[in-house]
Amino acid sequence: MITTFLLVGMVIGLFAGLIAFLITYEEYSRHYLERKMPLRLALEAAAFAFFVFLVLSVIAGFVLTRAYVSQ
Repeated sequence: MITTFLLVGMVIGLFAGLIAFLITYEEYSRHYLERKMPLRLALEAAAFAFFVFLVLSVIAGFVLTRAYVSQ
C-alpha cells in the first residue's frame, strides 16, 4: 500500500518539479543576464518541490494505511 503512495508521490512530485522549474526559470531569467544562475536556481526549486511532494505523499500513505488497518 505504501508503494502505491510512493508511486503517486513520484508522479505528482515530477509534475510539481516541472511546474516549479518553469515558473522559477521564467522569473529569474528576467533578473540575470547570464543563463547559468537562473538555471541553477530553477533546478534547486524543482528538486525541492519534488522532494516536498514525495515526502508528503509518503506521510499520507503512512497515515491512511494506519487508519485503514486500525478499523
